[in-house]
Amino acid sequence: MSADSFRSAPLGAAPIDPATLPRHIAVIMDGNGRWARQQGLERVAGHEEGAKSVRTVVRAARALGVRALTLFAFSEQNWGRPPLEVEALMRLLYRYVLEEHNEIMDNDIRLFAIGDLHRLPTFARVALKALMKLSAGNKSMTLCLALSYGGREDVVLAARALAEDVAAGRLAPEDIDETLFESRLSTGEMPPVDLMIRTSGEQRLSNFLLWQAAYAELFFTDEMWPDFRKPQLLEAIAAYQQRERRFGRTSAQLSDGES
Repeated sequence: MSADSFRSAPLGAAPIDPATLPRHIAVIMDGNGRWARQQGLERVAGHEEGAKSVRTVVRAARALGVRALTLFAFSEQNWGRPPLEVEALMRLLYRYVLEEHNEIMDNDIRLFAIGDLHRLPTFARVALKALMKLSAGNKSMTLCLALSYGGREDVVLAARALAEDVAAGRLAPEDIDETLFESRLSTGEMPPVDLMIRTSGEQRLSNFLLWQAAYAELFFTDEMWPDFRKPQLLEAIAAYQQRERRFGRTSAQLSDGES
């Protein structure tokens, strides 16, 4: 099957079935820099416009009834970008947390973050953790920001935690199964990813939620992230709802209702 077979197809006004929404949508928000270059702007302008897409997509997901939304905001590898761009991204994160405070609280959204948060500058980390704590009891939707995050690193940390428990006698090796391992990942009690979206035409997972996305439906679009708004989110969800999710079973088994 060619790579193009996995690209998004125009779905027009395909209806969304509220009964079969993806529980957990994850988004690789790619293309901010290229969008800015196409507009003749500095890369930072692309990130600022991308923040508007974040606001729009979060609102749309919450209104639809999506239970969890994880946004790949900054990877472990992104620390290697030019220092001025990294600083601008951290200040953008800080502004987002401050400006979206009321939106998050008024809409019963739980803000959560995964990744090596200790690497974030103090001003951004303190503001982020304060809103995480304040919103911890909110239940309508979980908004998870992946910051200084890497999927391989996540798996390694989970394995290390389990190894330490075994070494200390708190856990027997034979007690380790998929459920226990999954509970030690940074996503904790969040459901597995049902729909993984990547913008800007790239078709890679880029070290994002590798375990959690094991059975995710993948949706790739040529839209740059600053141009990805509610209609594009609805298109991705409509495409997801047209997929047959078999989880290793056959179509006949699904039709017959076999487990």
